[in-house]
Amino acid sequence: MRHPIPLLVAATLALPVVASAAPPAALPEDAQIARIVAEVSPPRIEATVRKLVSFGTRHTLSQDTAPGRGIAAAVAWVRSEFEGISRESGGRLQVRLDRFAQPKAERVPTPTTLTNVLAVLPGTSDPERIYVVSGHLDSCVCTQDVLDTTSDAPGADDDASGVAVVLELARVMAKQRYPATIVFAAVVGEEQGLLGAAHMAETYRATNASVEAMITNDIVGSSAGAPADRPVLRLFSEGVPSDEGEAQARVRRSIGGENDAPSRQLARYLKQTADRYVSGIDVRLVWRRDRYSRGGDHIPFLQKGYPAVRFTEYQEDYRHQHQRVRVEAGVRYGDLPEFVDFKYVAQVARVNGVGLASLASAPAAPRGVTIDGRLSNDTALSWQAVPGAAGYRVLWRDTAAPVWTDARDVGNVTTVTLPGLSKDNVFFAVQALDAAGHASLASFPQPANLRTR
Repeated sequence: MRHPIPLLVAATLALPVVASAAPPAALPEDAQIARIVAEVSPPRIEATVRKLVSFGTRHTLSQDTAPGRGIAAAVAWVRSEFEGISRESGGRLQVRLDRFAQPKAERVPTPTTLTNVLAVLPGTSDPERIYVVSGHLDSCVCTQDVLDTTSDAPGADDDASGVAVVLELARVMAKQRYPATIVFAAVVGEEQGLLGAAHMAETYRATNASVEAMITNDIVGSSAGAPADRPVLRLFSEGVPSDEGEAQARVRRSIGGENDAPSRQLARYLKQTADRYVSGIDVRLVWRRDRYSRGGDHIPFLQKGYPAVRFTEYQEDYRHQHQRVRVEAGVRYGDLPEFVDFKYVAQVARVNGVGLASLASAPAAPRGVTIDGRLSNDTALSWQAVPGAAGYRVLWRDTAAPVWTDARDVGNVTTVTLPGLSKDNVFFAVQALDAAGHASLASFPQPANLRTR
C-alpha cells in the first residue's frame, strides 16, 4: 500500500516545455481486485446460460405461459439466485423486484406490468455513489416477429450471456467490501424498446441519485471473428453527450472535448483496468454510442445524463440472433448455447469486475474542474476537494491520442500550475486518489474564463 500523499495547498510543477512527464510508477496490483479474475468461473457461467435457455422463451410479454416457461419463470429464478448469493455472503446483497407499469407502446400492444431484478451491494463509506452493471433478461425472435411470445427464443448470447456476467460478478463481488455501492441488474423489455433500463434511469434521475457509471453487457457470448490468439471485446461509448445543451455545445465547439464526454472517460478507465488485470483479451474502444441503427440499455442512462457504456462481442453472427430455431439449407439458425464460448464470457466478466471494483474502491471523480483560459503557455487547473481523497492526479495526452498517455500525482491540492505545458497543445483531466492509490474516473475541465473569436 502506498503512503498517503502529503497535504499541500497548491502546487506548481516544473515540467519541460515540450516533453511531458512520465506516468507515475505502476502500483502493485490490488489483491482484492485481482482475486476477481481468479474466482470467475466459466462452468458457473455456462450453467447460468443453459438454465436461462431452458425457459424456452423469455419474451418480455410471455407472462402467462406453461409452468417453467416464459419471462416470469426466468425472473423468479434470477431472484432466487441473487437471494442465494446474498445468504452465502452474510446477507450483504439487498435483492428486490423492481416492478413497474408499462403503458401501451409500439412493441407493447396492451399495458402490462414488467419486472427488473436488482441486487444491491451497499457501499461501506460512500453508499450514495452508485455503479450499475446490467444484462437484459428478455429474448425474442424479432427477425421474424417482434411480438411472437410463444416460439422458442433461447437467447443464449442475446442476452443470457450478459445476465450470466451479472450473476457471476454478484457471486464473486458480494464477498468483498467497497466504499461505493454496486447494483447488479437483470432488466427486461430491452427488445421491446429498452423499457426496463429506461425505468431504472428515470427512477434514479427522479431521486437525483449519484450514478457515476452504468455498464451494460449485451451479446457478449462469442469470440468469433477476432484473432485466434487474442479475443476482442468491443466497448462502445458516445462522444457528444446525449443530454448536451446549447450552452455546453458552444463551449465544446470552442475548446474541443468531443472525445472527452464522461462516457468516453468511463470507456478509457475500463480499458485501462482491463489491460492491467486481465490478460488474453483485447478491449477495443469504439467511438460511437452503439452499432448502426441499433441500441442498448445504456442509452436511457445516457439520455438522463449518466455516464454509460456497452460491452459487445467483436463480430455478431446474425444467424444466431433474433432467429427462430431451425435448419435451412444445412445452416443452423437460433441463439443456442452451442454457439456460446463460455471461457470468453468469463473473460468479459473479469473485465467488468476489475473495472467495477476499481471504480467502487476509489474516491468520487473530482467536480468543478476548471482550466484557466487566459493567454498563457502555462496551464492552471482547479477543482473542488473530494471527500476521502488523499491526493489527485493530473492526466494529459496529445489531442489526437485515444487514451491518456501522461500523468503526474500532485498531492492533496485543489489548484495546480503546469509551466510550459500549453492547454492549446494537449487535453487535460484530473483524477482523485485514495491513500492506496485507487484512482477515480477522470474529469475533463471546463474553461474558467473562456475567450473565443
